[in-house]
Amino acid sequence: MSNPLYTQMNGNRMNPMQMLQQLRQNPSAFLRQAGLNVPANLNDPNAIIQHLMNSGQISQQRYEQARRMAEQFRR
Repeated sequence: MSNPLYTQMNGNRMNPMQMLQQLRQNPSAFLRQAGLNVPANLNDPNAIIQHLMNSGQISQQRYEQARRMAEQFRR
């Protein structure tokens, strides 16, 4: 199973800082471009995660993996 965010990052001509800025400004649009089904009016990160998990687009395991990676960036 391919990772849609990885695909989005590799297929996008923006540099990583531009992509991070786009993700922060409009997370649902960024995730839709990555192939995830996120409602346009959903921009709260916790609500987006809940939607993706409830809809089966991401698993609890994949969420935990991403959360651990994000924690490493904060250090």
